[in-house]
Amino acid sequence: MSQRSKRYKAARAMVTAGKAYEAVEAVALLKSQPPLKFDASVEVHLRLGIDIKQANQQVRGSVVLPHGVGKTKKIAVFCGDDKAKAAKAAGAFVVGAEDLIKEIQTTGKCDFEVAVATPEMMKLLAPIAKILGQKGLMPNPKTETITPDVAKAVENLNKGKVSFKADDTGNVHQMIGKLSFESTKLQENLSTFIDAIKRVRPAGAKGSYIMSATLTTSMGPAVRIKTT
Repeated sequence: MSQRSKRYKAARAMVTAGKAYEAVEAVALLKSQPPLKFDASVEVHLRLGIDIKQANQQVRGSVVLPHGVGKTKKIAVFCGDDKAKAAKAAGAFVVGAEDLIKEIQTTGKCDFEVAVATPEMMKLLAPIAKILGQKGLMPNPKTETITPDVAKAVENLNKGKVSFKADDTGNVHQMIGKLSFESTKLQENLSTFIDAIKRVRPAGAKGSYIMSATLTTSMGPAVRIKTT
């Protein structure tokens, strides 16, 4: 069994077991914990009261966090030559059409974190749909990654747009920034994300929707937070 570090134990001792903190308190607590040697990510983890096996209880969507997440994404854009220049200017990591599709089909590699495509390109993605799907990279209208305005999509992603989806256990995990962010920026990102989750509450979900929420840093203990 792995041993927890002294830093982790000291950080955990600062958290009151069973207590749900207000967002401002939770952020302040994370910032006051013993420091790490790197700029830790701040993450929120939500346990939702949904039955993921039911088609009418899927939770998925996207939202632009007002202050980004402190990380630049590698974005691939599948589009025609008429929109390639604008996509590159907007900050796309790689842009292509049949050439990019063939490269992925041949190598099976996807050196990017998000894929954006124009509607007319979707039928051409069929040969690599399985590759993209297994990596969670298939463009989807629900996350607004299928759009005729690929340049705008790339701009939004670079500004802090994140996509979320409940996993097989009904939980949602999302990075909302870096520990070096100002406290108010982390709070605003957190509030924006929680609001986005509430907006996509499935009609079929009954009873409590957000069962629990925790805030944590990389290699840090979980801090339970209030969401109402």
